[in-house]
Formats: sequence, structure tokens, C-alpha cells
Amino acid sequence: MAIGLRTAAGGTITGVEETSLRALAKLEQVLPARLRRRVDALKQYAVAVPRDDLGPRVDADTLSALAAACRDHERLRFDYRSHDGSESRREVEPYRLVNWGRRWYLVGFDVERADWRTFRVDRLRPRTPTGPRFIPRDLPEEAVDQVRRGVSSAAWRYRAQVVVHAPAEQLIEQINAAIGTITPVDDTHCLLDTGADSIEALAVHLGLLGVDFTVTEPAELVELVRTLAGRYHRATTKPRPQDT
Repeated sequence: MAIGLRTAAGGTITGVEETSLRALAKLEQVLPARLRRRVDALKQYAVAVPRDDLGPRVDADTLSALAAACRDHERLRFDYRSHDGSESRREVEPYRLVNWGRRWYLVGFDVERADWRTFRVDRLRPRTPTGPRFIPRDLPEEAVDQVRRGVSSAAWRYRAQVVVHAPAEQLIEQINAAIGTITPVDDTHCLLDTGADSIEALAVHLGLLGVDFTVTEPAELVELVRTLAGRYHRATTKPRPQDT
């Protein structure tokens, strides 16, 4: 509980820092000496990442309002800013709030587009009052997979589709939705749709797959993989003796 409160005090949800610190102070007063010593060690030696590096922060009241709409099956109306900066007004049947990494997402059925969508909570501005109540829909299996893909890739700055020289069954054991998705090609190849916050991280991730792969785009990734291949080759090649 102490670790959770300290994490919340410096986390990605605005409006809970002061409340968390007050609760933590009260908790520390009643902790047994043995546990208090462990909490003090955490306080002294655990270093928090600066908030600017934690990603976007969301308002606690907004999360509470969205959760209430999910619970009460009430339509939400909100202004939304997409990845490219374009603004739109949405009317959505909300179903779930998803905390993925350092971001919060709303999963819902977009009424106007008649399809399931995933929305970044830090990019939406709720409008009041909420809309009428709705009868909950069954979330189809293909929609579940679409939502999983959308949430995992929404935070990626760089994306790539890579042909992996291994059967999908072999690769799927080390890949989850947070890393990417796999589509079988044939008995010995599969297509990996993946991404990362940087080209460097993406190249390293591919190198750790443990199998051969072919990458054709984006161009920056192709060039970096080529550069790394030459660097690793030179690292294992003995230097030639200088001519005398």
C-alpha cells in the first residue's frame, strides 16, 4: 500500500498527489517498526523519473467521469484531438478504461462511425451533461483484437512491418500485444507489425528476436540496421597489421 501511494503521488494522474501523500503520512504513523524501516529505505533510495518524461498526464476528475459513464451505460460526448492534431466531436458508448504503460485509453463504440474505437484520455475533453443511457453491446472477438492492436500501437512513434524468417507459432511465444502482432505468411515465415518510441529501440528489439528477418521500411530503420550490421561485423574482425 505504501509503494502504491508513493507511486500515485508522482504518477500520471493529476489531482491525486496531495491526497496520496496525506494518506501515506497517516499510514507511516501506524506501521510497525520493521515495515516503517522498509518504507523509509524506499523513500531514500528510490528515484522518481522527472514528470516531463512520464508522458501525458490525465485529470483525476476526467477519469472518474469516464468510469461513471462506463458503469451507468451513458453515452459520452467529447471533443477529441487525434494524433495528427485534427479536432473532432465524438459521441461514444463507453465500455472500458485501459491503463497501458503510462497512458490511459477509453474503449467505446463510436455512434456516428458505427464501429469500435480506442481514444487517448489525455486528448479528449468531455462535454456535459452525458447523453442518454444505452443497451450494452457484445464486444465481438475481432473488435477485441482491433482494440488490443490500437492500444498497443497508439504510443508508438515509429512503426514497421517486418518479415520474420520463422513460423508464427515460434515467434508468438515471445511476442505480446504490447510489442506487436503476428500474421502467418507460410510455414517458415510470418509478418511482425511492431513499433517503438525511437528507431534505435526498434532496431535493437528486432535484433533480439533471435531469428533472421527482412526489413524494407521505414527508410530510417533500413539504414540504421545496415549501419549496425557493418558495426557488428567490424567488431568481430581482427584489424590488419600496419604495413611497414
